Amino acid sequence: MRETPRSQETAGETGSGPPQLRPGRALAHTPGASGSGTPHRSDGRPPQTPRGARHAGQFGRLGATPPALRRPAIFLAAALLFALLTWQVAAEGALLAYDERLGDAIRTSAIPSGPAEFFADLGNMAVALPVLALTLAYVTWRTRERFAPVVAVVTMALVPALVAPLQSLVARPGPPPMAPATGFYPSGHAATAAVAYGLCVLLSPRSRTPRARELAYGCVLLNAAVGLGLVRQGYHWPVDVVGSWCLSVVLLCAAAYVIGRGAVSRSRRRSSSGTASC
Repeated sequence: MRETPRSQETAGETGSGPPQLRPGRALAHTPGASGSGTPHRSDGRPPQTPRGARHAGQFGRLGATPPALRRPAIFLAAALLFALLTWQVAAEGALLAYDERLGDAIRTSAIPSGPAEFFADLGNMAVALPVLALTLAYVTWRTRERFAPVVAVVTMALVPALVAPLQSLVARPGPPPMAPATGFYPSGHAATAAVAYGLCVLLSPRSRTPRARELAYGCVLLNAAVGLGLVRQGYHWPVDVVGSWCLSVVLLCAAAYVIGRGAVSRSRRRSSSGTASC
């Protein structure tokens, strides 16, 4: 009876030994190897999972991963601080004594009244709304984008819809120049400026450039000047302004989330339709 010949690879082997590395196989899975394309696949094709195909972006970048989904801490911190300030004002808590002391110090400080009045006026709807309208018209004309401007209009409309009932409900007295009138918390001027100019930054085409951070810093400084002008001119207490900023951050984060989700959904629909047509 003839024996079955052994294969050439196993002939001469005396026992089991450690496996030998084959060049070209293991290196194909090494991140950054030539021909791999990605650290996850060795055939050069992009990942098939939706998470691997997305590119995370920064705040305000249309089409990027929604920042409110990746960074909920900003949204939650602003909402909690707004709730805390509202509770202190409504209950006339201990914070109001420090707030009024700070407000009196700023109002009687050496800050020039002219520049303070100029920046305070930037919170008027007659100034902020035309700036936002021009930005929305430019974005719509340049990008043919309609969803984001609609979200911006709804977000801006929520400012008086939320601020006016809160002012009536809390009924906080204003600083001495405005007393005995009530309804100063939260500040409608500070909220109008923060949301309007924040939406301009969010929708600006420059928000998708390397200079986006400088644009955001400029918006923050502008709103800080508006808030300081409101307190300096005796229109509001500092807590009125800070509470409006917290409410504005909540609205802007929500708007950024909705805009980002809409951009991701449209991108997926376009990719699926392109795959179907091929």
